[in-house]
This record gives sequence, structure tokens and C-alpha cells, in this order.
Amino acid sequence: MKLVGERRALAAVVFAFYALIYSMIAFSGMVPDFNKAFFALAAVYGLAMFSLVAGYFWARWYAVGVGLYGVITAAVGMWQIGAEPILLFVGGTHLAAALMLWGETMSESYDGQTAWREKLHMDEGAVQRLGRSVIRAGVSLPFVLLYALAPKPGGAELVVGIGALLLAGLGLRALVRLRTWGVFAIGGAGALMVAMSVGEMATHADAFALRPALAGALLISASTPWIAPALRFLRLAR
Repeated sequence: MKLVGERRALAAVVFAFYALIYSMIAFSGMVPDFNKAFFALAAVYGLAMFSLVAGYFWARWYAVGVGLYGVITAAVGMWQIGAEPILLFVGGTHLAAALMLWGETMSESYDGQTAWREKLHMDEGAVQRLGRSVIRAGVSLPFVLLYALAPKPGGAELVVGIGALLLAGLGLRALVRLRTWGVFAIGGAGALMVAMSVGEMATHADAFALRPALAGALLISASTPWIAPALRFLRLAR
């Protein structure tokens, strides 16, 4: 399927739409306790839209991850309350955005460019590994920020949540720049999310406790393929 420019534009419109929606909800104060979380979600979608338009090499991977986040959220919602029209709309638009960015033809405008590969000394195998990691991190980041910025009864949970968010956000930025510490930051964020999810399920098991567990598992899986190369690099650097 061609129409690369048109598909990119339509995907960017989807992300811009959700960035606007979450911004309007936050500004309206409809759910005051979640204002920070909604502003953060608006930033996640805004970054997906902006990076696609700007043509950053990692933009397609990140945007696909955000699209898959929306699909997962809609699927969980339909499992809990049924196939409501709003959930079908959310899932369908996110799935459409992710599919419009898929494929070798679309990758030529982003991760298929040779300049960044030469700059970072990346072969095809490393590019594929990085792509899978960024997609998984893109899926996880909204879950992490929702968990970190949602109201919590205790201070310890808030501190751990904010710590996981900082590790995930800074780790993702470092990962696309192939910084070794980014691998361990993302893995650490994943471990924190899994630990907090286990604690929540032990005290009050519900479906919401599974979301940080999913985010943590994806973050750990995003970092795992890079741990061995990172350790080799550290040994050689000593």
C-alpha cells in the first residue's frame, strides 16, 4: 500500500485529535484529580503527532506504540463493560493509525533513512531490535504516567510511581540515542511497575492492577535485548 504522505497525515490527525481531547478534558476540570494525568496523556499524543510531522527516525515506532496502547485500552474496556460505541471508536481510530504507519514503504521516511544508521553505527539487526524496544516503550509510557499521576492513598506509592515515570521517560530518550544507561533505566522502570502491581493485587485484586503489570512487562522486554550488548560495552570501556 502506497500513499505514504496521505497515511502519515491521517495518522498525525488521529494523534492530534486525542492530544486535543485530553487537553480539553484537563482544562475543563471534569475529573480534577486526574488533571495532571490528562495533561501528560495530551503530551504523549502531541509528541507522537509532532515527531511524525518532523520526520524523526524513531517517530514511526513511537507512534505505533501509542496507537497500540489505545487498542489495548479499548480492548480492556470492552472486556470489562462491553462493546460500547465510544470504546469501538477509540480502538478503531488507534488501530487505524497504527496500521497506516506500518510497512516497509512507510519506514523509508523514518527508520529506513541511512543517515542516522551511519551516525549510530547500526546494522539491520540492531535497527530491528531498537524498533521493537521503542514500540514496547511507546505502549508502556501512557500506562506508566497514568499510574504515576493518578491519586494515591499513600506517599510511598506516589514516590515509586513518579520514579518509574522518570526512569521510563528519560530511559526512552536515552535508548533512541543508544546510551547504555537508558537500557537499565527502562528495565528499572519496568521492575518498579511490576513490583507495585504485585503489591496492589495482593491487597485489592482488580483489573486495574493488571495495567501496571502489563506496562512493566513491556518495559522489561524492551530493555532485555540490549542488556548483553550493554554489559559487553561496559566491560570493554573499563
